[in-house]
Amino acid sequence: MLTYLKNPGEGDLHALFKRAAASLADIGEQVNDILEQVETQGDMALHAFSQKYDKVSLSGFEIDPTEISKAEKQLPEALCQAMRLAAANISAFHKAQAEAQREIETMPGVRCWRKSIAIERVGLYIPGGSAPLFSTLLMLGIPAQLAGCKEVILCTPPGQNGEVHPAILFAAHLTGIKRIFRVGGAQAIAAMAFGTESIPKVDKLFGPGNAWVTLAKQLVSAKGVAIDLPAGPSELAILADETANASFVAADLLSQAEHGPDSQVLLVSNSELLIEEVMAALELQLKDLPRKAIARKALAHSFVLLVENLHEGMELINRYAPEHLIINCKNEDELVTLVQNAGSVFLGQFSPESAGDYASGTNHTLPTMGFARSYSGVSLDSFVKKITFQRISAHGLQNIGPAVEQMAEAEGLSAHRNAVSIRLKQIEK
Repeated sequence: MLTYLKNPGEGDLHALFKRAAASLADIGEQVNDILEQVETQGDMALHAFSQKYDKVSLSGFEIDPTEISKAEKQLPEALCQAMRLAAANISAFHKAQAEAQREIETMPGVRCWRKSIAIERVGLYIPGGSAPLFSTLLMLGIPAQLAGCKEVILCTPPGQNGEVHPAILFAAHLTGIKRIFRVGGAQAIAAMAFGTESIPKVDKLFGPGNAWVTLAKQLVSAKGVAIDLPAGPSELAILADETANASFVAADLLSQAEHGPDSQVLLVSNSELLIEEVMAALELQLKDLPRKAIARKALAHSFVLLVENLHEGMELINRYAPEHLIINCKNEDELVTLVQNAGSVFLGQFSPESAGDYASGTNHTLPTMGFARSYSGVSLDSFVKKITFQRISAHGLQNIGPAVEQMAEAEGLSAHRNAVSIRLKQIEK
């Protein structure tokens, strides 16, 4: 069960802020080998890795478009409706993030503006395994579609029958993705990063995965392929006072703990009674949880912190910089103003983190491992680059030119100065 720290000091907090992520060094050699083989051998390496890791022999990797169109009929209608609702909310939230182009005259005759231009080719990776993350495909595919990316490809591992889960195919249909490849693991990241005979090279990679996928993304990013954000095990912090419902708090902690044995959850409270009630509720709810073995492992390196007051609690949470933060307190409107570092925040007793995971509209691809101190979650901006433009008239150059000449001269860059001076002389003729 969770480690209980009362009024923790700096020494107590060391393990918490260090996180519990496994070292990637142990798999570095194997991942590097996979990347090199895919880069040099292309599809031949992918076939070998499919047999080795997915235990399947494939004649081809790309899924026929007719399989995508038939996926809806293989799913319960209630699930299809739920996915449509989620897609509509995600679309509405991300569509509102589009920025209107604004042209600014910084001084007479000098006009500047910035334009968002979609990244041309993006690659999405969606894990299969025990829990096919079709919700993540909605979170990534919808903003890619809204941004106007010309080519969006998807890689996802096949089952032992060589098929891809129909929920992933239906999510692809909802997001307009037409090119789907049955390739998983680090080899999928390599294929999209370098390109093979079957799979095109992309400009930016998105999507979660295990330690192998995480390390593969880090390594290819050093070779010129952008990635969405640094990723690690899932996290949730909850700030709760005596007014919180202990059963709700316990359910929220378990909803994140069941992601994986390396997930971490954190409860911070000023109420010893609430903490006792939450610990009891955790035991009760764990009994009926299908993934209780996974959740217990996550809870074993998770923490409960009893603090003097909620402001102190928020200071600790800002230092921790969680992926997800729930504030379940009577004065939540005041406390939310203190949030500095978090991926996504959920306010009040009826805002479970799982709502954001699936259907409220916000994106669930978020920074972990403390990277919320400097990174944002995936948004519409993740799928565009922003290019600045400027147009300077002759009058504008007369206004700004002398300043440029002075600054270039001071830096010892005479050609820079001359590029202005030669024009000013022409204007003065």
